[in-house]
Amino acid sequence: MRTLTTLARLCAALALVVLTLADAHAAGIGGLARWLEGVDLVEPIAAPRIALLQPTLAPFAYARFCHENPADCRGGASAFIAMTPHARRLIDGVNRQVNAAIAPRHDPADVWLADPASGDCEDYALTKRRALIRAGFPASALSIAVARTRFGEGHAVLVARTSAGDFVLDNRTDLQREWHRTDLALMKIASSENPRIWYAVR
Repeated sequence: MRTLTTLARLCAALALVVLTLADAHAAGIGGLARWLEGVDLVEPIAAPRIALLQPTLAPFAYARFCHENPADCRGGASAFIAMTPHARRLIDGVNRQVNAAIAPRHDPADVWLADPASGDCEDYALTKRRALIRAGFPASALSIAVARTRFGEGHAVLVARTSAGDFVLDNRTDLQREWHRTDLALMKIASSENPRIWYAVR
């Protein structure tokens, strides 16, 4: 529906441009210049964001990880990553590198770790967050989130808040995807200001 609305706006705008250009052409170069002064060529489209609801309990294993690794659980003033081509390449590189470096292993004990030789989804997410912070990205723009896959399985990912939207870094794929374009139903996410506090999401 949003695509159809946007298309309709573009068609209407194009028709207006054609008619106005005809009038401007009739008025000569001066008329065309005066018309161009008032043109807004780009309509900004707000990137969809993850909506936070009420505070909720953090996963117990995550709380234990923060107790043992306080430096990994610092936040700060809310920030976004400027999604420049350089930033996109860095995020993509870290996502791929961590996905390749950690051997997948199911962890029945549910111990959350960063930089392990092997591990499961939350270990990938924690390792990516640590690596991106070391690369210079703001900690408050990187949050661990818990979700369910389309098969109903619990899953943990890293969410990067960027100027282009909220992107999910998932150990199941090397692609960066906007949160609403994944197969995940997000359940809760760590606060950007204080990662020890979690919020339910919709």
